[in-house]
Amino acid sequence: MTTTWTDAEPSAIGGTDELRLSSLRADGTLGKPVTIWVAQVGDDLYVRSVRGESAVWFRGTRGTGKGHVSAGGVSADVAFDLVGGVSKSEIDAAYQAKYGGYPALYVKPLLAPPAQETTTRLVPQR
Repeated sequence: MTTTWTDAEPSAIGGTDELRLSSLRADGTLGKPVTIWVAQVGDDLYVRSVRGESAVWFRGTRGTGKGHVSAGGVSADVAFDLVGGVSKSEIDAAYQAKYGGYPALYVKPLLAPPAQETTTRLVPQR
């Protein structure tokens, strides 16, 4: 199983404003996709829940730990790697650089502890 992105995929996904994410349910079906923001740091892609751990989509990622994402012409099965305990300064900076032009009402919560604790790396599964 390949767990790395192709050379072009991180930039294709990271270069879009929005990502569509679906969690894999225990019965093997995908849940309803949600549209969220995505940040790129190097070749890694990260998502966060602005509502913290209470968001339905985030709780869904914790179930099977797998799902599907699509953005920038890329459609991929992924594993959700919760990295809430890692240094978040680079990820915060990536979100700020990418979405800083949006009203602070939307960006500021992504940089706060409840969202930071839900920082999840998208790991391709092929």
